[in-house]
Amino acid sequence: MIPNPGRLLPPARRIGPAVILVLVGGYAVLWFAARPGGQPTTSYVGQFFGAEAVLLLSIGLVLISTLPWVETWFDGIDRAAIWHRRVAISGVVLLIPHVVLAANPYKSSLGPPLAIIGAAGLVILAGWAILPRWRAMLPGALHGPVLAIRDAPGVRRLRTMLSGYEQWRSFHRFTGLFVAAGFAHGLLDGTPFSHAPVLRWTLVAVGGIGLAFYVYREVLARHFVPLLDYQVDSVREVGPGIAEITLVPLGRPVAFAPGQFAMLFLEGKDGWHRHPFTITSSPRERALSFAIKALGDDTSQLREFVKPGMPAVIGGPFGRFNHEKGTSSQLWIAGGIGVTPFLSWLRTLDDHPLRGPVDFFYLCSSADIPYAEEIKTLADGHDMVHLHFVNTGSEGHLTAERVMADIGKSPGTLSVFLCGPAGMVQSFQTGFRHAGVASRHIYREHFDLR
Repeated sequence: MIPNPGRLLPPARRIGPAVILVLVGGYAVLWFAARPGGQPTTSYVGQFFGAEAVLLLSIGLVLISTLPWVETWFDGIDRAAIWHRRVAISGVVLLIPHVVLAANPYKSSLGPPLAIIGAAGLVILAGWAILPRWRAMLPGALHGPVLAIRDAPGVRRLRTMLSGYEQWRSFHRFTGLFVAAGFAHGLLDGTPFSHAPVLRWTLVAVGGIGLAFYVYREVLARHFVPLLDYQVDSVREVGPGIAEITLVPLGRPVAFAPGQFAMLFLEGKDGWHRHPFTITSSPRERALSFAIKALGDDTSQLREFVKPGMPAVIGGPFGRFNHEKGTSSQLWIAGGIGVTPFLSWLRTLDDHPLRGPVDFFYLCSSADIPYAEEIKTLADGHDMVHLHFVNTGSEGHLTAERVMADIGKSPGTLSVFLCGPAGMVQSFQTGFRHAGVASRHIYREHFDLR
């Protein structure tokens, strides 16, 4: 047994998004307030878009630095990762009007090649990142043509080469170099800078800070972020396509709060693999467990090659998905493998007691429900937990309207915690807002960190 870490999560602040909006808006005001005379409007607007792109991309570099205050300001590193994706894609989009509108007849010899390198690399990264989500980003009428192109022989081979998480992650590490190329291009070829030093030095500050965080992440972070050595103790099947991996520490164990996730490093036949997984065990247990579902090539291979006795490394923990931040009346909804944070909560109720009654809905597509017996036993041991198993294969999709009718609770005093497939979670979020649950009382865990 290890000491109970207690309340590991400081109060949520969620000021990060507001800070981003203030920075972007303030930078726009500065550019147009400090505009020097003699600058053609079209070219100046184009260069302004380029400067905003550098700002957004630099913010993106800050957000993936893994520094603790980033997680605090965004109420979870998963939300920081989502905002990283948003600002990075927005920055890449702003490169379009920058390229179209900006013009400098006296451009340097080095500036244009740097611009091409930076823009090409960032566009490839953005496209690669959104490829797994293309259905959600394109209208339904375009799905057929896109599928036809996707399944063409040459494209199919390219998809196979680019489908691995490790390939994407390795290329993603060059993000800072592409931003640096664009930043250097701006300093070399920006026409207003010789007439408005404040614009030059603010760009230097913006780009310099972003690149400093990039250097920290790539060079220094490994010396400050604790990585703990573990060993695989057991691997067992807990449901269709789901394996639970249990690890034992070789030294100091990780201290975490129920519902948090960690970076799990496991060695495979082609090197070390790194994935974020929610911890399913209780903080009082010395062993650490993760439930892994075969959702892609990497996770399928993990379950095949991981054997007892193999080394493992744990980084973290991260995340702020915590029922203690909710109201006294709560609703938990898990879909499939999304049960993992709730399982950790249930296993730790003696140390982290509920504030009031909880209705827990666990949705699965078949009658073979992972952890069903253990969850039932844990729920039976706590009078305030009301368990609802839902077989969506036979009972159909559950809706927020049906849930509210079943539990009979007032939406004004209800907190909702969601974890599962993105489509399911988004549908419930919309449904509960329409039912009267306040948006600030709807919490979700984000699995799609990438």
